[in-house]
Amino acid sequence: MTARRTLHQGWSLRAVPGPQVPGELPERAVPATVPGCVHTDLLDVGLIPDPYLDANELALAWIGRTDWVYETTFDWDDEKADRVDLACAGLDTVATVTLNGFEVGRTANMHRGYRFDVRSALVPGENTLRVRFDSPYRYAEEQRERLGNRPNAYPEPFAFIRKMACNFGWDWGPTLVTAGIWQPIELQTWSVARLAEVRPLVTVDDRTGQVEVRVGVERATDAPLTVVAAVAGVRAEVVIPAGETVAVLRLTVPEPELWWPRGYGEQPRYPLDVTLHDGDGTGDGDGDGVGTGRALDTWQRRIGFRSLQLDTSSDEHGSAFTIVVNGTPIVVRGVNWIPDDVFVTRVTRDRLATRFTQAVEANVNLLRVWGGGLYETEDFYDLADELGLLVQQDFPFACAAYPEEEPFATEVAAEAREQVARLASHPSLVLWTGNNENIWGWHDWGWQEELGDRTWGAGYYFELLPAIVAELDPTRPYWPGSPWSGRPDIHPNDPAHGSMHIWDVWNQVDYTRYRDYRPRFVAEFGYQAPPAYATLRRALSDEPLAHDSPGMAHHQKAGGGDEKLQRGLDAHLPAPVDFDDWHYLTQVNQARAIALGVEHFRSLRPICMGTIVWQLNDCWPVTSWAAVDGDGRRKPLWYALRRAYADRLLTVQPADAGLNVVAVNDGPDGWRTSVTVTRLTLGGEPIAKTTVEVDVAPHSAATVPLPADLAAADRPRHELLLAEASGTGERAFWFFAEDRDIPYPTAGYDTVVESEPSASGYVTRVRVTARTILRDLVLAADRLDPTAEVDEALVTLLPGESVTFTVTSAGPLDAAALGVGPVLRCVNDRPDA
Repeated sequence: MTARRTLHQGWSLRAVPGPQVPGELPERAVPATVPGCVHTDLLDVGLIPDPYLDANELALAWIGRTDWVYETTFDWDDEKADRVDLACAGLDTVATVTLNGFEVGRTANMHRGYRFDVRSALVPGENTLRVRFDSPYRYAEEQRERLGNRPNAYPEPFAFIRKMACNFGWDWGPTLVTAGIWQPIELQTWSVARLAEVRPLVTVDDRTGQVEVRVGVERATDAPLTVVAAVAGVRAEVVIPAGETVAVLRLTVPEPELWWPRGYGEQPRYPLDVTLHDGDGTGDGDGDGVGTGRALDTWQRRIGFRSLQLDTSSDEHGSAFTIVVNGTPIVVRGVNWIPDDVFVTRVTRDRLATRFTQAVEANVNLLRVWGGGLYETEDFYDLADELGLLVQQDFPFACAAYPEEEPFATEVAAEAREQVARLASHPSLVLWTGNNENIWGWHDWGWQEELGDRTWGAGYYFELLPAIVAELDPTRPYWPGSPWSGRPDIHPNDPAHGSMHIWDVWNQVDYTRYRDYRPRFVAEFGYQAPPAYATLRRALSDEPLAHDSPGMAHHQKAGGGDEKLQRGLDAHLPAPVDFDDWHYLTQVNQARAIALGVEHFRSLRPICMGTIVWQLNDCWPVTSWAAVDGDGRRKPLWYALRRAYADRLLTVQPADAGLNVVAVNDGPDGWRTSVTVTRLTLGGEPIAKTTVEVDVAPHSAATVPLPADLAAADRPRHELLLAEASGTGERAFWFFAEDRDIPYPTAGYDTVVESEPSASGYVTRVRVTARTILRDLVLAADRLDPTAEVDEALVTLLPGESVTFTVTSAGPLDAAALGVGPVLRCVNDRPDA
């Protein structure tokens, strides 16, 4: 049987001397954590400041321009196996591996694993393993010099190294260029043969499950082998004749329970076991059918049975982009996913589970793994399988022209083959995408003139990658890019075809312009805001905090980001009077922008069959488009997203003739309700009212035009519209004017605070009763205790209405502070409102 021995203990790290290395570091060895990276090792021993705080990032640029050496020793007793391999699941990135002074291999790709036969280099007793990492910058810049520069969204050479692109900085991320042994490293001893690859291709046809298990073996001998696969009580066995290395086993499972995306059904999974034996399966007389040989290697995963198609058929609106699971069109309520930490080995399974829970609780059903990051981990995909979260996985190419010359063509092919095979068992993976925005960039960003006849990645996206997916996993669709229209004669970001990104809203125009689009599928759109106040206070030492204070400015990575935030505020909200005001109002504006976009796009169904908001998460404390900030705190956007992505949504939408009420139902049951629509004064007095009956089938929407006396206001600055569904609590507001122009009464309300100890700290309930209208009420309890979490935000109350906020915290909270600003805020809580 293949034996595996991890080599994660006893590592040290040292810098190779160079002029950029600080004086105290050359040749000094420090303890190293494996898996891990240079930055976290140096941070653990106090040799560098936390790069996430203030502008410390800038003082650490030398790390990415330095060569580093990891070293450990281990004892070895010769086990007389045929082979001993050093299996490196992930080295970041340009590495030379030596064992007892003998070079056993070199690497240049963070996105793949490597395996080296080291038997001849091992000695009985103590062995020394050393991994030297060359500067990623030096390697990438040398490749750029050799091959010629290519267009790039950022002045960094990330397109010239197969490494996580956002290590080199992004418009939401720091420039912290890592090196290290970032995935497990182990010795594997084996004889006769081992399982080199297992690819289960799962399909469902007329309620019958089919599992085609494709097996590749690596041999040390040419003897016959037997492979056995079993799932759901069904077993298959195949003999691999002497000298051959591949086998295909087919298992037919009658009427398996189907795996569904969350919201559409359950997520049952079945263990699939694959065992490799020596021998030819002729039996040894005991009737077990596995021949005379022993088990050599095993493989197990849990698989889900589901059918999958991507519907791109033409219709009167253009061409569709609809994910279809088990014959059911899925309306995607998605979020984009970036690496959850710049230092990816800090992203544990528990941390992923927390982030996934935040996604699920926001009614998300799809995560798009963005192309400037990684092929995500087994923990990531196992959790997605378990929770029913669909995954769109980009191949790691983003926002740049990528060279197709060697060594990159070979490396890209190798990583793609490895990763497509690795992820084939996961039912959550529903779409491979060739790149992020590179085809769009080639069309619209001036690349063609700059490139001339140099390669830019087209061969990857249109030839190499689709061929690998078709060969290794034909059960899943491939799409050349995000965005992509489906045809080369149509602009890649055409709203009427395929998937699109909408970025003119953030960069150039007001967020109400989302309503100008009638897209088939929106794979990116977003709006910025700062992180939670407690996150800022942990990360920044600015005194006083201001939107343009040094730390805040450094943690705003988007070009012109603050100016774009200000443009949004100017269009909608009263001018901030201080930093607390600015912080609250920018967060409100972010939430409103995304809610407006999501509600509009959902109201367009079945024309628009999906939205993927940019973005769920952050990798450090930063002003960004995220709903959950770099410390894991939910911004007001998260609460708005939960409401806008709810199974049942009531929304008021402008129409040519006035206003419509749209009831969207993405739940499994029909929704029949009475909707009362009232035109009100700011004081809550009704002016006009109507009640309509809506009957919305599952996964559909109903649109009701409003009569003229409701669709238009007599005094727009003094009136609003409220739509309420009877019995179920869904409600929607429509304001006829912008907040900056509305003569709101100064906020009047009463609060009652009750607190009690809980098993994990304290539970505090804050009941707010409105004496006036309260627009977008937020309780920022993290200002009192960084551990505090609130169950609701962005609540609009009319006079006489109440809401109770429930706060959990580690310690008791100041009851008086919970009832006033800057903790309790609404848009009209200022004296001059």
